[in-house]
Amino acid sequence: MKLQTLFKASAVAAALALAGCGGDINIDTGATVEQPDPGTGGDNGGDTGGDTGVDLPGETSGSLSLAASEALGEEVQVQVLSGRITADTTLINSLEDGTTVMYAIDGPTFVGGDKTDSAVLTVEPGTVIFGRQGNDYLVVSRDSQIMAEGTADAPIIMTSSQDVLGEETAPGQWGGFIILGNAPSNKCPSDGSDCALQVEGAEEGAVFGGSDETDNSGVLRYLVVKHGGFEIAPDNELNGITFGGVGSGTTVEYLQVHGNSDDGIEMFGGNVDFKHVVLTGMQDDSIDWDNGYRGRMQFVYVEHDKNGGDANRGIEADNDGSNPAAEPMSNPILANLTIVGNNFQGENSSEGIYLREGTGAQFYNTVVTGPSEMGECFEVEGNPVSQGHLADNTIRMENSVFACSNGENFKYGDTDVNLEDWFLNDQANNFISESVMLSANGQPMSGSPLLGAGQDVSNTVDGSFFEAVDFIGAVGGSDDWRQGWAFGFGGGEVTAGGSEAPVAGCPAGTEAITPIDGSTTTCELEGRYTDDLTLTAGNFYALTGPVFIGGDNVDSATLTIEPGVTVYGRTGNDYLVISRGSEIDAQGTAEEPISLTSSIDVESGEGMPGQWGGLIVLGNAPSNKCPSDGSDCALQVEGAEEGAVFGGTDSADSSGTLRYVRVMNGGFEIAPDNELNGITFGGVGSGTTVEYIQVHNNSDDGIEMFGGNVNFKYVVLTNMQDDSIDWDNGYQGKLQYVLVRQNPDNSDANRGIEADNDGSNPAAEPMSSPTLANLTIIGNTFAGENSSEGIYLREGTQATFYNTIVSGPAGMGECLEVENNPVSQGHLQDGGISMTHSVMACDNGENFKFGTSDVDLEQWFLGQQGNSVVTAAEALEGIVTATDAAAADLSGDTFFDNADFVGAVSSDNDWTAGWTVGLE
Repeated sequence: MKLQTLFKASAVAAALALAGCGGDINIDTGATVEQPDPGTGGDNGGDTGGDTGVDLPGETSGSLSLAASEALGEEVQVQVLSGRITADTTLINSLEDGTTVMYAIDGPTFVGGDKTDSAVLTVEPGTVIFGRQGNDYLVVSRDSQIMAEGTADAPIIMTSSQDVLGEETAPGQWGGFIILGNAPSNKCPSDGSDCALQVEGAEEGAVFGGSDETDNSGVLRYLVVKHGGFEIAPDNELNGITFGGVGSGTTVEYLQVHGNSDDGIEMFGGNVDFKHVVLTGMQDDSIDWDNGYRGRMQFVYVEHDKNGGDANRGIEADNDGSNPAAEPMSNPILANLTIVGNNFQGENSSEGIYLREGTGAQFYNTVVTGPSEMGECFEVEGNPVSQGHLADNTIRMENSVFACSNGENFKYGDTDVNLEDWFLNDQANNFISESVMLSANGQPMSGSPLLGAGQDVSNTVDGSFFEAVDFIGAVGGSDDWRQGWAFGFGGGEVTAGGSEAPVAGCPAGTEAITPIDGSTTTCELEGRYTDDLTLTAGNFYALTGPVFIGGDNVDSATLTIEPGVTVYGRTGNDYLVISRGSEIDAQGTAEEPISLTSSIDVESGEGMPGQWGGLIVLGNAPSNKCPSDGSDCALQVEGAEEGAVFGGTDSADSSGTLRYVRVMNGGFEIAPDNELNGITFGGVGSGTTVEYIQVHNNSDDGIEMFGGNVNFKYVVLTNMQDDSIDWDNGYQGKLQYVLVRQNPDNSDANRGIEADNDGSNPAAEPMSSPTLANLTIIGNTFAGENSSEGIYLREGTQATFYNTIVSGPAGMGECLEVENNPVSQGHLQDGGISMTHSVMACDNGENFKFGTSDVDLEQWFLGQQGNSVVTAAEALEGIVTATDAAAADLSGDTFFDNADFVGAVSSDNDWTAGWTVGLE
């Protein structure tokens, strides 16, 4: 078959709509699907046309074939399987002409009848089987078999249509996989009559149970099952794989279930054994057994959702709720088990192992670990049967370790047995660890206490099944058997590459903690991030201590913050640093600004200055503090820990983008007179984009630029307790549309602008020389140690101002001052300091402060083009420009808009509306 034309996006959408309504899929839930003689050939082109020369099981769907072909960028034929397969059938993965063959399950699809019309379903390596909706699931009936033997290079994948079509994937997008056998269950009739137990989740008549412990339901090898567990009814979802009465003659090895909305694997009785199993991202229990399960497991890796999403127990294990002592009693043997929990604390919290309802269990070489907010790591139900198992070794645990950092490795309450004492003193070679040194993928690192601490279970338990190893946990230090075939470990992906859906959890690299508001997922950032990190919308993010993005011009990374995200600090030592060579991509919107604030603000809305640290951005642009001999520049930034350095020679360096970002309630005092700025820009270059930012309620400066060339547009600085704008050491950027408003309650404030070049050498080069246009500064009457003032230019800085308004009430300090040193005074005379088309409107009688300096500042100001002195009421109405003073012509500079008004905000464009705080 050759598909001559692939539909484009609109045509594919139409095809999918058709498929969803039936389209050319011939649904017949009572149909018999037989495997014809492959030698007969025949026309099986379905709706796509063409004679393939091969007869395939099921019906060809032209619409699904075209949709899959478009998604994969190659020719795909999709065969739809439904009803009951009653003859031996093989699912091949490709045709001779290279066309890929995939299989869609339509509704409940059975292999064989119950102990009648039995069949063997053989699945070739690399075959993809998918369900399109919740009622699509595959059942292997009693006396039938599945021979699904993939390889490490070509695992078999059962997944959702979203995965095949490259759409967002999530748990619960299709049903799952059920295998039914003739092995015992303690729910079978006690009188020896035939056993036929209805399996949960499937339609009536899907039954299991019997007396054959060695029953054989086939082979599962290198099989990945993803995105299943559709909720058939409230609280009745399908497991990833259900094993109902499956016997030990069945082979299950190299198996993964990923992202299932119910349990990963559940065994209802039976004796099936497992080896090399990966269970990741379950939204309920990862392993569940019931009603007399007595199989064996070795090398089992369980990891709850890395992003802190829904999870429950690593193992939830039962015998029988109505009769905990029922026989045969659940009593499996597990060796080399790893359980890694997460911080999910929803209706069913993340926990480790819970043994209940009378189950026995034998554990060897087991490790359970998890983060600080995880629930208990080991619990045994307080019923007499279960508690008795602890005393008589029906529950056993040897060469095992608990490393849960939540202070609750064990939960036992007022039960008969102190579980911690039992674990440490009644069992052999167990220990508790603060850290088992697992890498991010759950593999022990060099020096881990897990290595060399295991028991050789092949010698002590069962040499016929268990392999000899000397480590604790599922994976050793050198051989990672998951790699290459399991999803999340370099394999298990459909070629189309379905993207993981945005999860209701924490991004990889962060850790979920107790929700700050009691319900919203809250993720903790801590330490240094050397891989790209995205803070996804819908969560809160907590900083713990200094959080660095990237190393200093090494291990560089990008921090992306999605619109609407809130990041908060809880203490003064919580602050965020973007290192040299790394970037921040924080692009909010007017409707969904990004907020960096304090935990108190998030919890109660009672934000105050100094409740957390702030944001520090470091770059490679010049500073006049860099070595004059041209050697590498690495200047320590103020307020941060040692090693947070900046400076270089790249004026156009890019540290990323800040757009619609609010930084609030920061500026904690690290030491007396050493507070953090709202945002510190250290050596940040002009390649960085900064627009629509606000700093609000900061106890130190709002923004401070140490050298660099970063430009700003649309800036709001409100309620600073020190200077609103501060620059130093060769800053040469540009700013337009900057609104500074000191607190209207007349509390702590200092200068709208305090600007320096260099105190020890005012003539140092490169010299601070920014250009500012459309600036408004509104003072207050604070008259404490540092009074409210307007602009103070000192230590040799140059500056060019256009379209500026400085205003304030009676009681405010001076509105413009230039320091009385020769360099600064010289700038007034030679044009190094310039101010045109600007208005001074301070009602304090002290628009200018110049004392005995060389230049009469008022005379100088009024001698500049277009300047005037008016009252505050004549200059501004609130934050909006009221004066009709003429604006400067800025058309000669491509950065500046050629605004036709002075001040920051015009009456016909309040760009502060909708996204700022505190301007009501």
